[in-house]
Amino acid sequence: MTAKKILLELLKKDSLSFKGKDNLFSFISKTYSLTLQEIKKAYDFLLKDGQILELSPNKIIAVPSHGYQKGLFMGSTKGYGFCRLNDAEKEDIFIPANMCGGAIDGDKVIIKIMSENEEGTDGKVVKVYSNLKYLAGVVVKMGRSFFLEPDNNHIPFKIKLDGGVKFEENDRVTIEILRGKVLSGRVVEVLGKSEDIKACELAIIRDHQLYEVFPDKVINEVKKLPQEVLPSQKKGRVNLTDEVVFTIDGEDAKDLDDAVSIKKTENGYILGVHIADVGEYVKYETEVDHEAFNRGTSVYFPTSVLPMLPRELSNGICSLNEGVERLTLTCEMHIDEEGNVKSHKIYESVIKSVARLNYTNVAKLFDGNECDDKTRSVKEELFLMRQLSHILQSKNKKNGALDFEIPEVQFVFDENGMAVGFKKRERNDAHRLIEDFMVLANQTVAKEFCDREIPFLYRVHEAPKKEKVFGVIDYLKGLNIKTPKIPEMITPLYYQDLIKLCDNKTFTETVNKVILRSMQKAKYFNRCWGHFGLALKYYCHFTSPIRRYPDLTIHRIIKEVIHKKELGGKRIDELEEFTFEAGEQSSLTEKNADKAEREVDDLWKAYLMKDRVGEIFEGVVSSVTNFGIFVELDNTVEGLIRIEDLPDNGFLLFEKQLKLKGNRLTFSVGDRIEVKLVAANVYTRKIDFSFVSFIK
Repeated sequence: MTAKKILLELLKKDSLSFKGKDNLFSFISKTYSLTLQEIKKAYDFLLKDGQILELSPNKIIAVPSHGYQKGLFMGSTKGYGFCRLNDAEKEDIFIPANMCGGAIDGDKVIIKIMSENEEGTDGKVVKVYSNLKYLAGVVVKMGRSFFLEPDNNHIPFKIKLDGGVKFEENDRVTIEILRGKVLSGRVVEVLGKSEDIKACELAIIRDHQLYEVFPDKVINEVKKLPQEVLPSQKKGRVNLTDEVVFTIDGEDAKDLDDAVSIKKTENGYILGVHIADVGEYVKYETEVDHEAFNRGTSVYFPTSVLPMLPRELSNGICSLNEGVERLTLTCEMHIDEEGNVKSHKIYESVIKSVARLNYTNVAKLFDGNECDDKTRSVKEELFLMRQLSHILQSKNKKNGALDFEIPEVQFVFDENGMAVGFKKRERNDAHRLIEDFMVLANQTVAKEFCDREIPFLYRVHEAPKKEKVFGVIDYLKGLNIKTPKIPEMITPLYYQDLIKLCDNKTFTETVNKVILRSMQKAKYFNRCWGHFGLALKYYCHFTSPIRRYPDLTIHRIIKEVIHKKELGGKRIDELEEFTFEAGEQSSLTEKNADKAEREVDDLWKAYLMKDRVGEIFEGVVSSVTNFGIFVELDNTVEGLIRIEDLPDNGFLLFEKQLKLKGNRLTFSVGDRIEVKLVAANVYTRKIDFSFVSFIK
């Protein structure tokens, strides 16, 4: 067992919960033959991560235990808050205003449960174990002093500014939060004037603790890495530089981490998925690795990318750029005519991409339109790939894989970086081809390491909960759709049947969203529990190590297995521990990145709609609440019609049926209606509509 695991096991036992640190360290050192340095390092990590709590010098406990829990503090405009526990199965804990312990929205806290009853659970904050470090907002002047009015409206007070870089009233700034007897802040960055749209975008990014700039110690470490493949690095690798290998990405992409190759055989195909060998350059516990772990993922905004790795790596030596040698991990799969992987090999390789293709030109080729010379140069391989892709899609559909055709927004910007329009993002055969091949490689890699019982990190998507499925059925019944009986075990095929019931109807897209919302959120975990949405027993993320830490995590394990062949003893324990920690961190950073991306999208949508107030639009009721209805326009903009502005009174909310019923009118999710744009607030990112009429 590792020192961390030993500490947690001992501290969970009542008989050992109240020992002093020195006695505890000495006992572990003698009993388990670990050095005091190892134990202290593990103890400091667990303390910093909120997994243990020092109640007093001689009373140390594990968390959760003894009525203590840890989680994320969520503030409110009223002063009270909630603690969202790390265990997603449990409800949020209510924290009264006088028991918040100085915590603010975004802090990670340890709480003590104070009372539990049928109405819920109350608690109090006993420790903020990880402070929110930075906050964005607008500078306001009160008397002779300056304060920050936080953009985050869950922080219900202004924060006194205590120096920093030069700023003025009405500037939108980022502050470093200073925790003393009174909360204050030091201005570290002036983003622009409060009304500047670019400053608003940057403020959202900063409020999610996201930065473009890497610490100097990370950059200095990267500068020492080679910017071309060295002869010594090629030893022991399979040389694929003479093979027809190429990349297919978006036209603006610069971090190219996957390449593909294909050959036709007598019985099927040999598909090669070649992934940037980032683990060769980002070694475990280096400065670059610590930063990548903390970031967890690259974050993609309409006008910028915040990479997980410095650009010297993400756009340079790790990117599979055309015409240069690159180190890769290859998953080579022998596939039959039905799309089954009959055998496979995973090995270290060297490639030289013959072409940097983009989705647009590949789609043109497939559609019989004029495309560029590069695309035509690998025409034979591309048509073979499309052939295999269609086979895989058919197979996946038979297995129950769910394919939700829910559009994403794509903004159009001018040369000054200002949004001038937006549309639904295209998804064509070229996109699907790459998706199909990456999914197959992820599945193949996951199965091998699960079968070999080697500690690994998986992409887990559990089946929906029964009560959520009942909600979908009630909604479909409200649309007069006859639904099949709910089986004892919810399967992807059952969900696929529900989707088919609504194919080619006016409300198809809305039903898809309702069904999608009923499903659980995918996460990273070190147990292979399968992927419901893809209808797969085995699944991981192997194909994007430049932009996702979980992929980098398993690349290292794969490389270790390739070189050492067998892993055992203490190393297995260490990998178990690390894959668990990497999974938790990666799930949290993914959630944070998704939220930041949505908020920035909403900002630009509000910006583009603000000059269209008074116009009439067609849309679909996307959700109903006790305070109004949300309507999504065909261009993906979503806004609210407040209940007091609806042309009726006495409304009742029927949650299961997703209906809001008045005396005369009923609004149901999926209804098509005409609305007038009443307001578009760039600063709050809120859109308001008024009801015009139903569309038959």
